[in-house]
Amino acid sequence: MENSEKKRLQIAACRIRMGVIEGVHAAKSGHPGGSLSIADVLAYLYFHEMNIDPQNPHMPGRDRMILSKGHTAPGLYSALANRGYFPVEHLKTLRKLDSDLEGHPDMKHTPGVDMSSGSLGQGISVATGAALAAKLDGDAFRVYAILGDGELEEGQVWEAAMFAGHKKLDTLCAIVDNNNLQIDGTLDEVNSPCPIPEKFRAFNWHTIEVNGHDFDELDAAFKEARATKGKPTTIIMTTTKGKGVSFMENQVGWHGAAPNDEQYEVAMRELNAALAELEG
Repeated sequence: MENSEKKRLQIAACRIRMGVIEGVHAAKSGHPGGSLSIADVLAYLYFHEMNIDPQNPHMPGRDRMILSKGHTAPGLYSALANRGYFPVEHLKTLRKLDSDLEGHPDMKHTPGVDMSSGSLGQGISVATGAALAAKLDGDAFRVYAILGDGELEEGQVWEAAMFAGHKKLDTLCAIVDNNNLQIDGTLDEVNSPCPIPEKFRAFNWHTIEVNGHDFDELDAAFKEARATKGKPTTIIMTTTKGKGVSFMENQVGWHGAAPNDEQYEVAMRELNAALAELEG
């Protein structure tokens, strides 16, 4: 990837992280940890990879992105806002009664949301259905789904994986956010779904493992996914929960907690410094 494009995406990811902190702080609730860990892949998808039009969110031939781990809606909303689907200032209305930015994505009210999600395990099933519909209709759009590693403990995930592999849905790309933390602790402490790559391969998926914060690796992975025919692809990203905010990184307590005013100031100071360095 060209350095100029990489820097553009790094800036987008930093702004997405800033939007996550703004929204969750304003709401006094939400899920910052897993939103921050997917900021880089959201930047790659919305600012580089997907065929989308913020001025026409329902464009028929658009690529679809389903946030299967719907609790990380602050990350998705920030990506959509920064991409131009609605004003960035709107992120501060997260979870408020008169806002269309609900605690989990709502496709009926929020521009750019392709599926109402939140019940873990269901998003990948809908993504599989969308990919099958495209195949039956002869449509060329691609379908992306972001899952949490803890979400893989849901049996419905593997029913969808079995079906997608059997139907050879090669326009489907599942992205696993493997940050090794879920609401109650580490994967090993709760109910480990590991080894993850071997499980997807067993269901006839092409599997790629990457550093989810490295744009060169992400770029190579998504290009490989596009070139893969006859089977769906899963990109398993090793990430850091809370990435970009020092006191949130690798801390399970930030799965679903909002920063207080002092913590907000620290987080935004760090992110603003990172943005200034990127833009300098």
